[in-house]
Amino acid sequence: MFTLGDVQRLYAFLRRHPTGVDSFWAVVLFGLSVLAQVHENGLIGGLVVGVLCLTVALRRRAPEKMLLLVGAAGVAQVVFGVETGVADFAMLVLIYTAAANGARWASRLGLAGGLVAPTIAAFRWPSEYQTGWTTVVAACFMTVPFALAWVLGDSLRTRRAYYAQLEERAAHLEKERETQSKIAVAAERARIARELHDVVAHNVSVMVVQADGAAYVLDAAPDQAKQALETISCTGRQALAEMRRLLGVLRAGEGGDYVPQPDVEQLADLIEQVRDTGLPVEYEVRGRPRPLPSGVELTAYRIVQEALTNTRKHGGPRVAATVRLTYGDQELNLLVEDDGLGAQRELYADSGADGLGHGLIGMRERVGMVGGSLDAGPRAGGGFRISAVLPLAATG
Repeated sequence: MFTLGDVQRLYAFLRRHPTGVDSFWAVVLFGLSVLAQVHENGLIGGLVVGVLCLTVALRRRAPEKMLLLVGAAGVAQVVFGVETGVADFAMLVLIYTAAANGARWASRLGLAGGLVAPTIAAFRWPSEYQTGWTTVVAACFMTVPFALAWVLGDSLRTRRAYYAQLEERAAHLEKERETQSKIAVAAERARIARELHDVVAHNVSVMVVQADGAAYVLDAAPDQAKQALETISCTGRQALAEMRRLLGVLRAGEGGDYVPQPDVEQLADLIEQVRDTGLPVEYEVRGRPRPLPSGVELTAYRIVQEALTNTRKHGGPRVAATVRLTYGDQELNLLVEDDGLGAQRELYADSGADGLGHGLIGMRERVGMVGGSLDAGPRAGGGFRISAVLPLAATG
């Protein structure tokens, strides 16, 4: 009893051995026609039948050569008076094959031969019951299968060319998406490097000021000097962690001025600006606000900024957003969600369906720089949701 798996394996085997399949049908065709042809036309008829069947067996290995060979066999039939028979079905098969797989000249030659051969056969071996007019009608009727064979083959060629063009276009778009994604990552890392320059510079400045103060009060106020040294130690560890995150971020050729970067305290101003544009935003802070590592503050600000920008762009009309900032013992939790149109999965994947998902690429880069995690995607009830967890302890 054959199972579906057996049928699939058999089909795969036949696809891997097309010449074997063609040879099988050539043998069948030869068996159906050779005896009658030899009996009626002798040795020459048998040779013609053999050549016609051979062209069927080798049609996919050399379609142009087999088309010429089947044409030669047809000419031999006319010259030696070998009447048409079952083996002439090979002409239909070769016309189809030439139109589907052969060169363009072979396809055109097959079409011309298919249109001419039935007329030649009708007048070369007319029926005793046919008149001149009925012979013409019979020739036209016999031409139809040859024309259909060529049309089917040419349609298959056109479909294959169309699929090949689609595959080539898809491969080109894939390469273009990868290139755009790499460019976006490189540009985002360069911008992060510029921003973190100020973070590290700020920490180092604090260390210098505290060191100068500690040296000034070392003898007069040892307790203040000790406190300054502790501040230097803490700030130094934080600066070292920020600098380690910068390793591998290339800024070759980067120039320009450096400006102070925003922090969490400026989120209220940012949200107020967004509200002024017509987007209702609910802002909530949970937990006990306290000073955070500069890199974490900058990352939180940029995530909210990018998320609200995406909401304005893709949320649709009458969309509202919520921003929630939660201070934990070891991490800062950030949630930005809206009730708009939402987005398809491709739009928040690594590079987006069209290679334009750079906003979320930037978010992932930023969150990765501070050792956090990011979750982004459509909400179950509609809209879009971005959740980030940013650790507060310096990583190094």
